[in-house]
Amino acid sequence: MRDTMDRQLRHMTHLVSDLLDIARVASGKIVLQKEIVDVRAVVESAVESTAPLVEGARHRLSVTLPDGPVAIEADAVRMSQVIGNLLTNAAKYTAPGGRIALDVALDPAPEGDAVVIAVADDGIGIPAEALGAVFEMFTQVAKNIDRANGGLGIGLSLVKKLVELHGGTVRAASPGPGQGSTFTIRLPLAAQGLLQAGADGIALAQQRQQQRLRVLVADDNADAARILGSLLELEGHEVRIAADGVEALETAAAFLPQLAFLDIGMPRMDGYETARRLRAMPQLAALTLVALTGWGAAEDRARSRAAGFDRHLLKPAAAEDIRAVLAGAGRRDDQGL
Repeated sequence: MRDTMDRQLRHMTHLVSDLLDIARVASGKIVLQKEIVDVRAVVESAVESTAPLVEGARHRLSVTLPDGPVAIEADAVRMSQVIGNLLTNAAKYTAPGGRIALDVALDPAPEGDAVVIAVADDGIGIPAEALGAVFEMFTQVAKNIDRANGGLGIGLSLVKKLVELHGGTVRAASPGPGQGSTFTIRLPLAAQGLLQAGADGIALAQQRQQQRLRVLVADDNADAARILGSLLELEGHEVRIAADGVEALETAAAFLPQLAFLDIGMPRMDGYETARRLRAMPQLAALTLVALTGWGAAEDRARSRAAGFDRHLLKPAAAEDIRAVLAGAGRRDDQGL
């Protein structure tokens, strides 16, 4: 029963997250945290996040990556989400034990200014007359609805919109029903002048990821705080948990955290006031502050920025979002808002 509940909850959370993302894209409120990233790291993150689904269906997944770094200017979390959605789609529409291939290569075109990411499967395929509609919102190929595993036809629409926000393109191809399908993303490489800075940034991010951090989690939802704390401890960090803003200030004074996740709607003292008081503590000058909230509009992010937050995460925060914050801890800027 617990396994069933867990599957259904993860499925519902995925659907709601995709719907919220689609709404943000449509209203122009989605904020990309662009930086120079290595495509290989983005792909590895997507493969890791979809591994339970792929392995559960006994699929044979092959991944081909370039030998060296391939730098793009992108939101690493969003691009990992894009590739993860394509892998999820392939797993859903491929019979158990089928093959899925994820190939990454530089564009063979003479100009060579792009990277090509292809996800191919030997699943049920797509009829020729449906290829033009697969990226439309709520679209499902009629013959394939019985294999949709409860999907609403929003994953591919989100893929297209996010790829376009990155200046790229995505297309679908299939020889026909029963002959598999291939989804191909083409993304521009980082400008030549940014490559060295990108390589330095990637190396710095990897170094930061390996650092053990002192992390404070403040949330009056005990279960949410405990789960986030457990995830951080699994990543190798030292964690303290506070139930409200007042307790967070008391804990921070003794613990001296390098990173703090603050819920906004806490009793006794809300997250905004807690952030302002933490910023006033000279011994915490290098502290990275992350807001946790259910509100993500531009005005909400502006209010977080004004209170002193470096990042603004929507609840429930995905594991890959948390890892992205951990990789950038100690670097104070506003790009995450």
